[in-house]
Amino acid sequence: MMARRNTRLEDIARLAGVSISTASRALNDSPAINARTKQRIWKLAREHDYPFRRYMPAGPIGATGTIALVVPRPQGREGQLDDPFFLELVAGVSDAARERGCDLLVSHFAPTSFDDLSAAMTTSRADGVIFLGQSSLHHAFNHLAESEARFAVWGAQLPEQAYCSVGSDNLAGGKRATLHLARLGRRRIVYLGDTEAPEVSQRVRGYLDALEQAGLPHDPALMVPAHFTVESAEASVDALLARGLDFDGIVAASDLIALGAVRSLLHHGRRVPEDVSVVGYDDVPFARYSRPALTTVSQDTARAGRLLVSKLLDTGAGADMRSERLPTELIVRESCGG
Repeated sequence: MMARRNTRLEDIARLAGVSISTASRALNDSPAINARTKQRIWKLAREHDYPFRRYMPAGPIGATGTIALVVPRPQGREGQLDDPFFLELVAGVSDAARERGCDLLVSHFAPTSFDDLSAAMTTSRADGVIFLGQSSLHHAFNHLAESEARFAVWGAQLPEQAYCSVGSDNLAGGKRATLHLARLGRRRIVYLGDTEAPEVSQRVRGYLDALEQAGLPHDPALMVPAHFTVESAEASVDALLARGLDFDGIVAASDLIALGAVRSLLHHGRRVPEDVSVVGYDDVPFARYSRPALTTVSQDTARAGRLLVSKLLDTGAGADMRSERLPTELIVRESCGG
């Protein structure tokens, strides 16, 4: 194998089976070269430490590296960059990248398959890629990890996971929120939100575990679907009230959903928290300023950003790329009554 520090353009061309001029144009991101050929040549250049980035368009002044942020096609809340929680998470990653002297590029690309994930890696000029959310791509990420180590994922820890993910302990968070309402004497507790996406499905498990621990029956009618928007949550609670179903507590899958629930309850003359206690999830900035101020489960987005960035940048120094779970904390405010 050739000495990596002595790799020349001619070597890259030979390994790729193309002419030197084609290799040069590919490394210069020329539109005359098709995407598949570029991907192959860029991958070879990275593998052999060929400094092809000097041929690329210049980035912002002073950066020691670049991290790309890619958001998979939405499943549940994932992919909704206008969601306040995701804005907080992007800010956490951005601040961590700045501390390390790196630029952060937010990609328009929304992968939906292994081929898309592979393309995101092989066409990226960044030093590493952070995927915000797993969507339905768990198995595709496992496949990607067989050939790529320059990526990390914000998301849940899932069975037989081969890639590095950073995320909160959603099981404990969902359980803590529900047990808090049970300790306050609430006996008919609604779960409001999505149940399918990887992270929120773990919150549902925590909710169900808490009901069992508190000796409360699980009523499937109290599992109420809602998208991650205020309007969807408000409509779901409107429908729940129209059905005349009895309930005295709500555990929401996000703060946005909790806010929609509170709006609906107040509109229908229900008092919060006297009649219905409400707990959100995320602790986004508006939670403390809503009326009533929202009890919620906090996720540490600043620490998450630092971990995601360090997983990428410290890999070459032999860092452990194991997945990490961040603790959650119940922030008690006015909306639950104690």
